[in-house]
Amino acid sequence: MEQCINRVERLDALIAVQVPQWDMYPFVKALMTLRGFQLTAATVVVAEIGDIRRFKHPRDLMAFLGLVPREESSGQTHRLGSITKAGNAHARWMLIETVQCALNVPKVSAELSKRQERQPTDQRELSWKIQVRLHKRGRHLLARGKLKQKIVVALAREMAGFVWAMLHLVPAPAR
Repeated sequence: MEQCINRVERLDALIAVQVPQWDMYPFVKALMTLRGFQLTAATVVVAEIGDIRRFKHPRDLMAFLGLVPREESSGQTHRLGSITKAGNAHARWMLIETVQCALNVPKVSAELSKRQERQPTDQRELSWKIQVRLHKRGRHLLARGKLKQKIVVALAREMAGFVWAMLHLVPAPAR
């Protein structure tokens, strides 16, 4: 167990050294203004998504991540099922992990406040809006008796839309 913990710590340290030199680092910093996104999660999501500008609408990103409902239609019958899971599993898993804290009361912790320092006001405001929206939506679904696993996936889908919006606030890196 200790070997695994040490290995994870070494890999986290390597990521912390390498990511600031990456041309996509501004996108990583933007995602780190969101609650639940620390360096590793933000880096994984940005790396897996790639250039966010290729997605013209948040629904396109949601489909890429496999977070859209499966559809079974025939004639006049129109049924939506579970998510397709036909997209990028690694990024989808990371989004699901990041929304685990959405049911907690919205707040800006000391650690989150530190990550938001020197970030543009529009990113900080969107971060707060996301926290409040996901909390409200999660509590609403919980009150309706939905299973927590389904709520988390629904919130991950919404988070994908917010990730799209947040990353569109960041100027494209010069290549």
